[in-house]
Amino acid sequence: MRDRNAPLTGADLDSLAWDKMDGLLPAAVQDRATGRLLMLGYMDRDALAATLATGLATFWSRSKQRLWQKGETSGNVLRVAAVHEDCDADALLVLADAEGPTCHLGTTSCFGGDGPQGPAWLAELAAIVARRAAAPPEESYTARLLGEGLPRIAQKVGEEGVETALAAVTRDAAGTAEEMADLLYHLTVLMRARGLGWDEVIEVLQKRHAGRA
Repeated sequence: MRDRNAPLTGADLDSLAWDKMDGLLPAAVQDRATGRLLMLGYMDRDALAATLATGLATFWSRSKQRLWQKGETSGNVLRVAAVHEDCDADALLVLADAEGPTCHLGTTSCFGGDGPQGPAWLAELAAIVARRAAAPPEESYTARLLGEGLPRIAQKVGEEGVETALAAVTRDAAGTAEEMADLLYHLTVLMRARGLGWDEVIEVLQKRHAGRA
């Protein structure tokens, strides 16, 4: 019996319940970083095999009656990090990084909404920092800070850390949250400068706390 915690591979195709829906399985695509639901498509055996082989999300188009690679005309591909089956092996979860809007209407998600909420928004913050890093320095504090190099960025993180600690004992909850927001922003800039992302940081935390109550 295969480990359901492990992503699917090409060798696992026979373990899926293709017979339940005439050879098709619903495939929900989730943004790997934010957890946002991007779209729902359908995969047959060949579409899933192509997805796993190429790393690009490929579906069975019920309207065109053929395989369809997401972004084949628009260029807005979905780069697949992993595919998992559900407990009944008759539905798929596709974890992907979207290059451009997923929806043909030009929106991030086919399901609308205001984007990631709660802690998932940190991935959006990282994307904002990445966009601002490419802006002219005279127009972007982020670009200027990155241009000043690691020592200056590290100094800012230290300053914001001290201000957060002081706010915790001298200001109310709202004021403390403001300083924490400044600290998280500057930490995100530091991650950008060091070529890191929230994934790497979270992986360290997960490893530290794996198996702990």
